[in-house]
Amino acid sequence: MTDDRASPRADSGAEQAEQGVRSEAAIPGDDLQVFLKALASGTRQRLFSHFTDGERLTVGEVAERAGLGLSTTSEHLAVLRRGGLLQSTRTGKLVRYHADREGITELLGQLHSYLLASPEPQDTRPTHG
Repeated sequence: MTDDRASPRADSGAEQAEQGVRSEAAIPGDDLQVFLKALASGTRQRLFSHFTDGERLTVGEVAERAGLGLSTTSEHLAVLRRGGLLQSTRTGKLVRYHADREGITELLGQLHSYLLASPEPQDTRPTHG
């Protein structure tokens, strides 16, 4: 199973290094922001809970379990996939979603580094010239 999505995760550290920014203290990259946005919705949290035991489910199966419409469920699953929480696999016309454990682990590591980073000391004394 291959994932053809391009990952901005590999580039964010290089860009920060070029700008002279400590990567640990930098503002979270786009991928981490999308991850956090995906988790910010209570509905998406409830939908994601259907995948925590390793199940592979279709949009219809998730919609039925959650009591939501197909369109709404599909939109939320797409946000979870873009956020790195889910992966999808296609067999013919059937698409099944499952938890992206490796992606989640990587993004949680980034979040951990960001939250625990010590900011650079700031010299706020006025300069006299």
